[in-house]
Amino acid sequence: MALTDADVQKQIKHMMAFIEQEANEKVEEIDAKAEEEFNIEKGRLVQTQRVKIMEYYEKKEKQIEQHKKIQMSNLMNQARLKVLKARDDMIKDLLNEARQRLGEIAKDPARYSTLLEGLVLQGFYQLLEPKVTIRCRQQDVEMVQAAVIKNIPIYKEAVKSNIDVRIDQGRFLPAEICGGVEVYNDNGKIKVSNTLESRLELMAHQMMPEIRVNLFGANPNRKFTD
Repeated sequence: MALTDADVQKQIKHMMAFIEQEANEKVEEIDAKAEEEFNIEKGRLVQTQRVKIMEYYEKKEKQIEQHKKIQMSNLMNQARLKVLKARDDMIKDLLNEARQRLGEIAKDPARYSTLLEGLVLQGFYQLLEPKVTIRCRQQDVEMVQAAVIKNIPIYKEAVKSNIDVRIDQGRFLPAEICGGVEVYNDNGKIKVSNTLESRLELMAHQMMPEIRVNLFGANPNRKFTD
């Protein structure tokens, strides 16, 4: 039995509807898959960028922290240097005051002559030479001569040996120093510096740890190397 045009049209419409339904389902399937892939890729990109941003700010935070540490270290070093300079200035002022007081001793003939006697005799004992030369300030020549005369017998008795002493009248110590003497062996290669300044420096060097403790207090972390 032959199909009528109406039957053909009906079948065509039915086929077209089926094809259209399949096409729509396929489109929906493609859309769903595309949406899923898009979301996955979007999530991956977002996570990648999030990680990059976190790494960037972590790096920045470390840089800022390091910069703060460097600044703090610099400030602490500057403060430490200022404290050390203030302490050095205080010690210098103390030593300058001590020098001024030594200068006052030299203005007292009785005290200064006794001091010169001790410095001269100490020079003899340190050199232990048969011949020595003494240098002093020009204004101290008479006192030094008196000290030599007094100390020669003392030295001879102590070491059981003679000593020939000459006071250098051609080269004097600077008049501006506080006083004292320099004692040389016969050829001038060995010197004992017994000026008041040199004795002060020696005592200051030996007593520097004690001076610092008295001025600034004990510090268990400080090592005295002076």
